[in-house]
Amino acid sequence: MTDVARLRESAAALQPELVALRRALHQEPEIGMELPLTQAKVLAALEGLPLTITLGKQLSSVTAVLHGAKPGPAVLLRGDMDALPVQEAEGLEYASRIPGAMHACGHDLHTAGLVGAARLLCGLREELAGSVVFMFQPAEEGEGGARVMVEEGVLDAAGERVVAGYALHVAASVLPNGWAATRPGPVMAAADVLRVTMHGRGGHGSSPHLALDPVPAACEAVIALQTMVTRRFDAFDPVVVTVGTFHAGTANNVIPDDAVFSATIRSFSPQSRALVHTEAVRVVRGIAEAHGLAVDAVIEEGYPVTVNDAGEAGFAAETARRVLGADRYIEMPHAVAGSEDFAVVGELVPSAYLMLGACPPGRDLFTAPYNHSPEAAFDDSVLADAAALLAGLALGRLAR
Repeated sequence: MTDVARLRESAAALQPELVALRRALHQEPEIGMELPLTQAKVLAALEGLPLTITLGKQLSSVTAVLHGAKPGPAVLLRGDMDALPVQEAEGLEYASRIPGAMHACGHDLHTAGLVGAARLLCGLREELAGSVVFMFQPAEEGEGGARVMVEEGVLDAAGERVVAGYALHVAASVLPNGWAATRPGPVMAAADVLRVTMHGRGGHGSSPHLALDPVPAACEAVIALQTMVTRRFDAFDPVVVTVGTFHAGTANNVIPDDAVFSATIRSFSPQSRALVHTEAVRVVRGIAEAHGLAVDAVIEEGYPVTVNDAGEAGFAAETARRVLGADRYIEMPHAVAGSEDFAVVGELVPSAYLMLGACPPGRDLFTAPYNHSPEAAFDDSVLADAAALLAGLALGRLAR
């Protein structure tokens, strides 16, 4: 039996307990930095394994280190654990019991898959030439848990800096069930926020000449931002600016003092990210000045671009073909406009980030609700694949 066949067989044997863990996690989703119930489930699932475990100080993280029997470098495998403030609508038998919280992005599968990888690799400890750091991370959904874990030393948890990092993310649609996908270079967008307040002078709607109306100026700025994107940025290095909130006024006949809006900004290269920060603020300030208004326009930086190291992406693609089968791998044609704080790891060590299809049978790939939807559903039959793929990445990288 080949090494890959053994890995698949061992992963398949773990499938029932991984499903049980995933469903337990799904029933008790937790949001943000503090995930005590989730942390306790992970620790219980890792109990008895030859791992050195460290808990986070500023968040409910779990860092588990497996030292192989032979000397070698260290690699990192990451699984995020947090849920979303979404009310589940699918009516599953193991649906969320926590009102207003749901594993709508599949992080429960990531956590169970990483536990599976830990169990597989612990069983191969005598063959392992090096160490594996298992990064169980809270607060991926917007609060920057990866950065906190890096600050607390996750990259050096094995006693030396990891030489590579890997993570995967399940998809509720688009990608066929059990298929993996990745690409070299940018794989997920940077996500930042533009916040704008136009300061005018209120008055009566019947006499706009006696006021200083911030609403038309704010509306003009919203449109100008769209024009700026199409005229200042290369279509092959795109930027997306979407205004998601706009607030002004309290009555139809009252000119307000202020108009406020905010936008999400997505970019796919450090160069475009830096330029859109400058240009967006410049455009808004110029329009405010033209209207005689004062303005506060600030950029709040979020996650950077998730960039796959070319060598690690090629290795990850090769590993996916070997572990899952050549017919279950496809290269992503372009980056995804979602964002991901695994980017923080990728800025510090060569890394690869993969997608894994988990669309339930019977759903149309192209119409099924996507991640973050209250109707999103993930097929936990892919858990053995996730565990085997993560373990295969660590085994292959340490064998190089």
